[in-house]
Amino acid sequence: MKLQKSSLALFVLLLSAHLAFAKKHPKYEVTHPLTPAQSALVDKAIAREKVIIRNIQQHTPLVETYIQDMKPDAKLYQVPVSDTYMLSRVDFHKAFIDKPYEAPTRKEHGFFKGSLAAFTHIGKALHLDQESYNTQGFMDMMFLDPVGFDRQHYEFNYVRREFLGSIRTVVFDVHPKVHGEGRFNGRIWVEDQDGNVVRFNGSYTESTSEDNTREYFHFDSWRMNMQPNLWLPAAIYVEESQRIEGNKSLGLRAQTHFWGYSLTLPTRDSDNVSVEVEGAVDQSQNSEDVTPLEASRLWVQQAENNVLDRLQQAGLLAPPSDFDKTLEQIIINLEVPNNLNFPDPVHARILLSTTVEATTVGNTILLSKGLIDTLPNEESIAAVVAMELAHVALGHHIDTRYAFNDRLLFPDESSFQRITMNHSDQDNTDAAKVAVKYLQASMYKDRLGNAGLYMEQLAESGKVLKQLNTPKLGDSLLKTDGTPWMAALEQGAPKLNQDDLTQVAAFPLGSWLKTDPWDDTEHMLNAKRYAPMNARDKMPFEVTPIYYRLRRYQAAQPAAPAPATGNPTTNPPANPAPAAQ
Repeated sequence: MKLQKSSLALFVLLLSAHLAFAKKHPKYEVTHPLTPAQSALVDKAIAREKVIIRNIQQHTPLVETYIQDMKPDAKLYQVPVSDTYMLSRVDFHKAFIDKPYEAPTRKEHGFFKGSLAAFTHIGKALHLDQESYNTQGFMDMMFLDPVGFDRQHYEFNYVRREFLGSIRTVVFDVHPKVHGEGRFNGRIWVEDQDGNVVRFNGSYTESTSEDNTREYFHFDSWRMNMQPNLWLPAAIYVEESQRIEGNKSLGLRAQTHFWGYSLTLPTRDSDNVSVEVEGAVDQSQNSEDVTPLEASRLWVQQAENNVLDRLQQAGLLAPPSDFDKTLEQIIINLEVPNNLNFPDPVHARILLSTTVEATTVGNTILLSKGLIDTLPNEESIAAVVAMELAHVALGHHIDTRYAFNDRLLFPDESSFQRITMNHSDQDNTDAAKVAVKYLQASMYKDRLGNAGLYMEQLAESGKVLKQLNTPKLGDSLLKTDGTPWMAALEQGAPKLNQDDLTQVAAFPLGSWLKTDPWDDTEHMLNAKRYAPMNARDKMPFEVTPIYYRLRRYQAAQPAAPAPATGNPTTNPPANPAPAAQ
């Protein structure tokens, strides 16, 4: 009995000590009173958050999420071991919970309820694996708390002032007043002019219940000023350096990008979406008779124009850009020495997806943003362009059934499964052989080893990055057995060497281009490139953190009038810079 009393006394003593420690060391940092100016800015931020939610409900952007599972590596810190890709056209019109915050049940994860189908149509059409990572979970990271971001539910603690690009912000640490699942806990950056939250990073609080199966990731969410006084989500970076999945210790990196905010709302009551071809010019008065061959080419061109217009309307193809001219200069560099006299110019356009793929539509070469971003030098770009140019020369054109415009009247979420743009294996084999001949006769002939090195790295990374190398519209650069179609270029290439810092086989994702989330235009990064200091700095085909130098929206200035006299001249498009200097 004495022993039992002693044990009970010891238990009470330990419990008292624990409660005293907990009281002395609260879960969240003690909040200091805000100054009147800081308090007013917080109130502005709370009000503006509601405005941002109302604004996004008026738009249907495309949302792309690319995830790489990472494992520890002694030399490279972490390396990818698998990947997941998801692309959705999201209709936020009915996406938000319209009642006060409640702890979600196991069937109603996150802040979105009943909207999952709205942004998984494209994913289903692509037969993507969405079991490991639900798109819905990544959507949550667009907003701090759509229904409960206020003084009643959150504490705010001033940190400092900080510039994000040219935007002056005030930084606050934020945590929930009462613990509950799904509440934001982290840091926010509030621009000091109108009170918009332009960046926030942290995580959501997890449930303490034993049956909780929800896993929240740490994320860094960015917004851009896309129109006057209109800030909308632009990108999210997710990272977990270590987590347990089964018996494995894995890391995770992911990027979510938003674009196509200015796209027309899809028809809600009909499966048909009208397609309007702009810029058509009536030249009937100047027409001449055409030969059967010319008629056939014009028929292919009509199918080409229909498909390009439809893809751009769906937000899958960027509008014409200055970088297209750079690609078209490379096309000319291949055409001239090979005496390729096409009846019509061969153009180049950019697919907006991160997947590494390329294809042709009539006389237009399409390269994905993800492919362009990872190509480290001009000769590597030329190698990819040469194969697509060979497809054009060999007559591997788009299916001419798309010359009938009614075949393209379908909802945007069906764009992938309705338009067939990939080439057959035999076409790719033939084009690869011809492409090597084009390159050997071109100005790139003495630098083809660099292009071969890219193909080596692509094949090596392709062993684990299956989704990145699975095309959504066109052709993969890899055969089904994992070898590149342009493997012949590897014969003159050095072997991959992680320790050779002068050898940059491929860039990380996002290295060349940035997409305007509002109008889908592509622009080259205006950034200084640094040579790698160690093998970890190379990161070929890898997901990396996101950091924007934010600025306020500025309306495009009208072009200056042409001089009254003289012949205006234009400079030729600049070629891409070589690998990191």
